[in-house]
Amino acid sequence: MSLEPPYRLAPDATAAALASRHRDLGAGEETNETVTVAGRIMLRREMGKLVFATLRDSSGGIQLFAGAKWTADFEAFGRLSLGDWIAATGEVVRTRTGELSVKVREWVQLAEARRSFGDKFRGISDVDTRYRQRYADLWANEESRRALLLRSRIISWTRRWLEDQGFVEVETPIFHPMPGGAAARPFVTHHNALDTDLYLRIAPELYLKRLVVGGFERVFEIARVFRNEGLSPRHNPEFTMLELYQAYADYTDMMDLVERLVAGAAEEFLGTTEVTYGGRELSLGAPWRRATMTELIEEHAGSKVDLNTPAEELRQVAQSAGVRVEPGWGPGKLLLEIFEKTTEASLWGPVHVMDYPKEVSPLARDHRSRPGYVERFESIVAGRELCNAFSELIDPDEQRARFEDQARAKASGDEEAMAMDEDYVRALEYGLPPTGGIGVGVDRLVMLLSDSDAIRDVIAFPTLRPEIFTSDT
Repeated sequence: MSLEPPYRLAPDATAAALASRHRDLGAGEETNETVTVAGRIMLRREMGKLVFATLRDSSGGIQLFAGAKWTADFEAFGRLSLGDWIAATGEVVRTRTGELSVKVREWVQLAEARRSFGDKFRGISDVDTRYRQRYADLWANEESRRALLLRSRIISWTRRWLEDQGFVEVETPIFHPMPGGAAARPFVTHHNALDTDLYLRIAPELYLKRLVVGGFERVFEIARVFRNEGLSPRHNPEFTMLELYQAYADYTDMMDLVERLVAGAAEEFLGTTEVTYGGRELSLGAPWRRATMTELIEEHAGSKVDLNTPAEELRQVAQSAGVRVEPGWGPGKLLLEIFEKTTEASLWGPVHVMDYPKEVSPLARDHRSRPGYVERFESIVAGRELCNAFSELIDPDEQRARFEDQARAKASGDEEAMAMDEDYVRALEYGLPPTGGIGVGVDRLVMLLSDSDAIRDVIAFPTLRPEIFTSDT
């Protein structure tokens, strides 16, 4: 056998294709079909002059059946280590014990695995190792591979679904001259040629709405966004958002859209809208419940509060719930903090939480019948926010006033407040029609449909504290 791995290889079969093609092959039968398969050796056992190994490729696993009488360099084959990449050529047979196999005639080692993939039955169990060394985790833990494959398929299906609804996919800048589109602390970098600071986008919202001004009536972007925030089972500093905007729509249209999107994805990938998440039943079929934030606070926290509640009473309710109240918070911010502390996590849902305070919603349109509130909702599923949506603010004068309020908050120390965006106000002065918009957390949708508890399980390479390498790492 050659000691030098080939520069290229052309396998002509996969494990899954062979299993499908020869599902009716009986025990002990042969096919007279010669194939070349390639992948990693993940299990191996010796029985005298026979060696059985499981070769795993991206589609699944198939047994390799090697024997001293017919396999070239049989002794070297028997010395292969778990994790080694090989290519094997031979006839497809089913052994007397009923295992579909490739009867190895020739083989070549493609790469040596110098590190272990963990226990052959339990894979890699150390959580830190799994996330840091995802390249090993994907081979050792089948559930990791399934979650990331599901993620890819959900994103691909979502694109097709939106295009079928008449939406156009667009790309907007990742570098922004100022942070905007959401309340979050940004990452900042410096552009040397322009000698200016730029910000990694925290949301594509303001650019997408500029495109609606420009005549794109239905646009969407599946966008990587960046927020300089902490880590948790629900948060990663870089994550994926689906944002879309639809002219002539309002937030009730966005409620309908997200219900159809999520229910459609559940049907596509799980075969049902009646799912189990975290061992608990959850119905994703439309329609979802619609309730105001104040109604839900009263139901779950027993506090009848709203924007007309005296500020001191709101502060007392918030403090008694464990909220660290800041001096500059108005009634809208207090109401939001009370909701998030007392109610959000207990909403199994799914439920559209409607009508947020204007104070905490600088890009949403005033509510048509509730002064002080805006037409905004967040969809809570299994105790977590899945999406955030508005009837979009279209009045340039009102938008300027909201930005000015945000600028004052930023000057007072609120690092998550938005900055004044003069160009966006100018765009609104050209005219933005009535528009509905929504941002869906793609990672959280994948978590939901894969029954994953942590966002790191559905991101290939989650953000971690930098590793310190030593000579024996």
